[in-house]
Amino acid sequence: MRRNNKLPMIVLILLAMLLLAGTLVALVGSFGGSTGAASSAASSGAASLPVVTPAPTATPGAVTQPPEMTGEPDKYKAVWISYLEYQNMDFSSEAAFTAEITAMFDQIKAAGLNRVLLHVRPAGDAMYRSEVFPWSHFLTGTQGKDPGYDPLEIMVREAHARGLAAEAWVNPYRVRIGANKPETLAVSNPAAKYMQDEATADWVHEVDGGLWYDPAVPEVRQLIVDGVAELCKNYDIDGVQFDDYFYPTTDPSFDAAAYEKYGEGKALDEWRRSNVNQLVRAVYDTVKAVNPKMTFGISPQGNADNNFGQQYSDVGLWMREPGFVDYVCPQIYWGFDYRTSSGSNKFAFDVCTKNWLDMPRDDSVALYVGLGAYRIGEGDGSSQESSEWQSGTNLAKMVKFLREAGADGYAVYRYDNLFRGPSQLIDAERAALTQANNSI
Repeated sequence: MRRNNKLPMIVLILLAMLLLAGTLVALVGSFGGSTGAASSAASSGAASLPVVTPAPTATPGAVTQPPEMTGEPDKYKAVWISYLEYQNMDFSSEAAFTAEITAMFDQIKAAGLNRVLLHVRPAGDAMYRSEVFPWSHFLTGTQGKDPGYDPLEIMVREAHARGLAAEAWVNPYRVRIGANKPETLAVSNPAAKYMQDEATADWVHEVDGGLWYDPAVPEVRQLIVDGVAELCKNYDIDGVQFDDYFYPTTDPSFDAAAYEKYGEGKALDEWRRSNVNQLVRAVYDTVKAVNPKMTFGISPQGNADNNFGQQYSDVGLWMREPGFVDYVCPQIYWGFDYRTSSGSNKFAFDVCTKNWLDMPRDDSVALYVGLGAYRIGEGDGSSQESSEWQSGTNLAKMVKFLREAGADGYAVYRYDNLFRGPSQLIDAERAALTQANNSI
């Protein structure tokens, strides 16, 4: 074999390159990075909680990172998976659940969607292993019973394996959905403990058969914050979302005792909004303390007046001032042709969306729009008849409108109404939406 006389020169060049790289690393390190600050912020979050060891990805080496929320139009294309889906899912074993949820995620990915909003706390319970809340009854039929595996761990892992972002969707104040979901609270449920103690019994209230935490009680707010901190620390989620349920009633008797104790002379409606604002800001701070890149958003009603006057949620404030939310996603579940009984088009999809887009909004806050797939074939109760929900293309038309109007993205409510319906009309809507998603 002939000797290569150029080898020594190559070696010298490589050594010089290595020395130069080392010098550059040292220089960059002398300026300081952000990892130390982020690590310090995480350690200063809410109560210290045991950390769940992350599961390996489903297909090592082939995982696509979920899309970041950049604020560019249509980067946020989400679908809600709610407790209503859970009622028809197989949780009998880890294998059965994994097979079903991965099939669902495959369909979501194929439709051109890129984010799943996972109902992880439908009421005062958990679809994950929690030190704060009991296991959800949707898993086994009995609240507090361990299913033997962690559904959220599986959902996050399998979503990320498909390039789907995964947000944890939480109902903060709701303890029981109606009179029988669940029929019996677990003894470990914080609400059950509160109700058994005379000193804390009025921290939980019954409204129309359901149970709700009192938003005015500081200990209740801390409980909710601790639950969010646990989610953010223990799971590789991309964000946390609150639903539109805040105060369940306008009845002054709902929180009369708390108002007397904490009201400080404020008007009742102003005081209630202040209670919700305190929770929203505390949750935002908690999420950012754990991971500044993680998002916190809220999906309020499409009717802004109802949010302010009946839910006591000051969404306008959260949009105007930084430090409350990263995004809002109003549920604009009406069609283009919707008219109220008086003939007003105030809530027609295009009019209502433009009204939301015209609201003052800080540059740090994105605006997404919730679309009501459950209206397909059913209509939206318009006082004037319209065939738009029979067209097979209404959701796609809405997405096109949102792009042109300047919205940052959308979410579809909900999975079953877009993927499990037997109707050919649903198939047509899904096909049209898929084409719209893939057209950019």
